[in-house]
Amino acid sequence: MACALRSCSIDKLRDFLALMKGSGSVDDRARSLLVETLYTQPASLAIGAANGIISSVIAAWISGNRAIAIIAAILTAVAVARIAFSVRQARMHPLEYSRRLEILYELGAFTYAALIGLVAALCIWFHVDGQVQVMTVAVALCYGTGIAARNAGRPIIAIGQLFLAQVPVIIALLSIGSLTYIFLAITVALLLPAMTSISLNVFKVLRKSIIAAETSARLADKMQALARTDVVTGLANRAGLNHQLVEKQMALCDPHKLALFWLDLDRFKEVNDTLGHPVGDRVLAEVAVRLRDQAPPGATIARFGGDEFIIVCELPTRFESERLAGAILEDLGRPFRVTGERLEVGCSMGIALMPDDGADIDRLMQAADLALYHAKINGRNQASFFDPSMTRDLVRRKEIEAELRNALQQDELSIFFQPIVDLETGRIRTFEALVRWFHPIKGEMRPDEFIPVAEETGVIITLGNWIATQAARACAQWPEDVTVAVNLSPLQIKAPGAALGILNALKEANLDPRRLELEVTESLFLEDNDNTGRFIEELSAKGIRFALDDFG
Repeated sequence: MACALRSCSIDKLRDFLALMKGSGSVDDRARSLLVETLYTQPASLAIGAANGIISSVIAAWISGNRAIAIIAAILTAVAVARIAFSVRQARMHPLEYSRRLEILYELGAFTYAALIGLVAALCIWFHVDGQVQVMTVAVALCYGTGIAARNAGRPIIAIGQLFLAQVPVIIALLSIGSLTYIFLAITVALLLPAMTSISLNVFKVLRKSIIAAETSARLADKMQALARTDVVTGLANRAGLNHQLVEKQMALCDPHKLALFWLDLDRFKEVNDTLGHPVGDRVLAEVAVRLRDQAPPGATIARFGGDEFIIVCELPTRFESERLAGAILEDLGRPFRVTGERLEVGCSMGIALMPDDGADIDRLMQAADLALYHAKINGRNQASFFDPSMTRDLVRRKEIEAELRNALQQDELSIFFQPIVDLETGRIRTFEALVRWFHPIKGEMRPDEFIPVAEETGVIITLGNWIATQAARACAQWPEDVTVAVNLSPLQIKAPGAALGILNALKEANLDPRRLELEVTESLFLEDNDNTGRFIEELSAKGIRFALDDFG
């Protein structure tokens, strides 16, 4: 039992001493901030020093005592040095040297407090004029009690100054032996535990506030980092990319060039549609790994959204950019192995260089986006560098797209039928439906000009259904042994409800499905796509025939 009590007492004493030193759970950052509080108010330190200097000089002058005069001179020198150091330090950032600053402050504070207490004690001891005694004792008491709150950021300093300023006064009062002086000594002594408690409580509150603020700041930094990170790949997301690009542009060194690679996975949608989003997420994560392996040191890699990725890095020449683009295309062109599935994804890539293609990040991204658009037009697994002509092409394509949509609404399109003759009999066996566009201002528009735009923009789905409907209506008026052939776009075939659109056209025209032939490209059969298979099976079951268009 006695051992337990002794151990408990030792632990409490250890905790008290740790608190006095301001250690414990306070980390280096919080400790530095607490030390910094010692230097935040040089004006208050100057006021206290002025009071000490004036009172000690008056005491030395009135008393004529050599010892008091020497102490007053030393006190004045220490006070002036502390003020000068505090003013200088307040203009600097003390955190890097917090321990050295703390020691310097302790030496100055303890010396000054001891001198204040010693002046008051000597005035009592040598029976100096009563008014001088009251003045010096009051200065010592006020200094000790005031410093307990001001320096509470470092309890050992605050409480040490309190005791050094007031213990000499207590000893001097007790040495006189007068009842009044003894009562005053007891009163001053009772201030010591009271002010010690106040100082420790203020320190606890201050320490908790600093630690809470530091914890909140760290949490805010962590939340900000999470907000800028893509959870699937661990790369920067769009917000993180914007943040890093601003920093990278500011740090860009001439004559280096900033290269921006904008990637779009070619077959990722098929992976999501057929195998589900969990598999798609694993593919995205593997893409991120491969991009990290290929990107040069210091590169910014981000998932821009969906299946798009962006790499930004400093590359000295266009040749270096071409080499990196080739390596990325080759790496992402290799099959992915996910849950036992062998997946081929590949990517298209647009590349823009700063300052050639844009003087700032926004223009650079616009240029890379345009280059990506043209890479997709050229086919899968392609990379395109930005060229100013791409801007003109885009404007032209946007113009054609808008006019084509309007043409569908204004009935500017027409269907022409090209006969296909049976060489044995010389009779027409079928007609191939061909769309023609006669623009009211520009005249006839070539199919090779507007069909690719329709493919790129998705207008081909609406256009294809319109052609099928018009062809079915015309065929219904022909002899029953004559059929009609309609060319279908792969995009139209893969669209949701594609088979239903064809069947509705036949139903509306009251045309026998066996009189319809759908022409498809051979590339359609090279792709492993469930939607394509279902489309062909469903329509074949109704009697619709399929043929290869431009085979070989």
